[in-house]
Amino acid sequence: MGKHAKSIDNQILQRVKTSGRGWVFTASNFLDLGSRDAVDKTLSRQSQGGIIRKLARGLYDYPRQDPQLGLLSPAIDAIAKALQGRDAVRLQPSGAYAANLLGLSDQVPMKIVFLTDGSPRRIQLGKLQIVLKRTTPRNMATAGKVSGLVIQAFRHLGQRHVDDSVLSTLRRRLSAADKRQLLKDFRYASGWIARFMRQVAEISKK
Repeated sequence: MGKHAKSIDNQILQRVKTSGRGWVFTASNFLDLGSRDAVDKTLSRQSQGGIIRKLARGLYDYPRQDPQLGLLSPAIDAIAKALQGRDAVRLQPSGAYAANLLGLSDQVPMKIVFLTDGSPRRIQLGKLQIVLKRTTPRNMATAGKVSGLVIQAFRHLGQRHVDDSVLSTLRRRLSAADKRQLLKDFRYASGWIARFMRQVAEISKK
């Protein structure tokens, strides 16, 4: 290995360690340090050496470790952040995962679906599958906001299953700022979802 390659290796390794265990990243996080080819080769070497872990094609992490369990799985939000940064796209959690994030379900599904304005793709991480599903601009209008989570969670639950218990849970968990966001964005939701969003948000005004 030449001096230049060794220098890139050291710089990449330093950035990885500085970012801390649990960091999920792609080659795009290091393109200021060298060419794409040099970065790819460095990441390949370091994953083969066991310093970093290759999760999927072009996707790596600096894995967290547990004394009893060994290497831990990466956090789903860390994977999403890495994909957003690499592909310059927006991601919106949907389905059962959106309900879980809001505390409306205890189960973390083995198939995590994100809506996106980018290209569709699937990533398999052991038993966990992450699906990026291309959707309409209307569905992405609330991406990254609590209103987007609520819309997708309600859509997953279905109108018949959004009862007083669900609404009460959201009223407790959402802040005053979150509720104001719901009132701003209910126009992006279908009729019954918009009605429930207003019920969650306006209860605090009574």
